[in-house]
Amino acid sequence: MQGLNQQIQQFYDASSGLWEQIWGEHMHHGYYGVDGTLKKERREAQIDLIEELLTWADVQQATEILDVGCGIGGSSLYLAARFKASVTGITLSPVQAQRASDRAKFAGLSQSTQFLVADAQNMPFADHSFDFVWSLESGEHMPDKMKFMQELCRVLKPGGKLLMVTWCHRPIDQQPLTEDEQAHLEEIYRVYCLPHVISLPEYEQIARSLPLQNIRTADWSKAVAPFWEVVIDSAFNPMAIVGLLFSGWKTIEAALSLNLMKTGYERGLIRFGLLSATKE
Repeated sequence: MQGLNQQIQQFYDASSGLWEQIWGEHMHHGYYGVDGTLKKERREAQIDLIEELLTWADVQQATEILDVGCGIGGSSLYLAARFKASVTGITLSPVQAQRASDRAKFAGLSQSTQFLVADAQNMPFADHSFDFVWSLESGEHMPDKMKFMQELCRVLKPGGKLLMVTWCHRPIDQQPLTEDEQAHLEEIYRVYCLPHVISLPEYEQIARSLPLQNIRTADWSKAVAPFWEVVIDSAFNPMAIVGLLFSGWKTIEAALSLNLMKTGYERGLIRFGLLSATKE
């Protein structure tokens, strides 16, 4: 487990500066309308995703927020400003945590935010610490999905809201993954330092084993799939290519492999899964 965490840390330590240069501060998908047909500037689409998620999960207020897998603090700072809330972000990458802190200072949000290097499967927080736990595209990095979900639930206050959004593979209740699909996933895992992903129904099953209620799920694959086309276009402009050359082979390989995600969505293999719930 330590080995994987170290790989993830090194991957984001090495690549975060470049991703910020190419994508901006929000290291997550964008939202392009329910059926993915709206044309938008990338950052606008990424902000829209945050707002659409908050609407879908009916998050109207929050005072103590945890951002699990905070990257360089894009969502954390947005949520802190949006809700006038205190936000804690955790990441495995010291480089990301430092950059998030620097960005908080620049945005005048140092007083209401803090960024820690911590493992989402063993968080350094007391039970019932937060009234809103937000995890946007970090679950795919977790080796033990059950432990991850247990931790999200543990640190949530009774009556608090959980919103977990993650990469999934297609449901397998009707048909198991084929060898070809498994090979496609293995390549994505290798390039992006992922242990494995599971299906959204499997996440729901885990959630139902925890003290959570009002559990809802949704598949927004169509709404976000166009993002990878946008990323591929932006990754190969001259400025980004120069950045790539200085960021090491692992980052170059990840950029060259963006098409794996694009085709994963096109064939219905990769899914963008949402789960919201309140703690009993």
